Amino acid sequence: MTDRKEEIARNLAKVEERIAAACADAGRKREEVTLIVVTKTYPASDVRILAELGVRQVAENRDQDAAPKAAACADLPLTWHFVGQLQTNKVRSVVGYADLVQSVDRSKLVAALSKEAVRAGREIGCLIQVAFDAGVSGRGERGGVAPEGVAELADLVAEAPGLRLGGLMTVAPLTGQYAGREQAAFERLMVLSTDLRKAHPTATMVSAGMSADLEQAVAAGATHVRVGSAVLGVRPRLR
Repeated sequence: MTDRKEEIARNLAKVEERIAAACADAGRKREEVTLIVVTKTYPASDVRILAELGVRQVAENRDQDAAPKAAACADLPLTWHFVGQLQTNKVRSVVGYADLVQSVDRSKLVAALSKEAVRAGREIGCLIQVAFDAGVSGRGERGGVAPEGVAELADLVAEAPGLRLGGLMTVAPLTGQYAGREQAAFERLMVLSTDLRKAHPTATMVSAGMSADLEQAVAAGATHVRVGSAVLGVRPRLR
């Protein structure tokens, strides 16, 4: 085993222990929570190591990095999640490799994703990104739609050809009433998820929590956690 593989294996084991402990504390079964490893800024060789170690769900947030990496790893049994803010001019590329887009936050993006999914003959899973720091614009600092806009956007996704409404996603906000209150934000997301499932029963996915706050997300009821640095190490500085 290479040094890098040993490092990732150790980190993965620690994260697994954290998730298992959080599930036990919350009275949940470990299999209720899926780990998505965020591979942004890391090379395709790390993605291959993750696959060798049994990881099946990976996430990227920049198409210019993700597209070549996904192509280089096309032979691996992976599910690719796109988790970054997505511009409509990148949609065609993202639809080429992403199985799920977790950052759907506006009607224009829904229309673009639907058009390209149909063109590519694919079904793309979509999560509505909820912004708990949304201001008067109705969008958050790091993307996302205000809670009040979730139902309308979810209906658009559910009706769009080529798209499948999977559920909700959030990033713990840095500003606003939920700043520094990660678990409260995640609990609010669960309330929104419950409401969403009344209209869309199959939209059961709740993606919340990252390296620093996965325990709070599991406690709140998240079904998926997105972990990067705790598995792969401190990220290289972006140029």
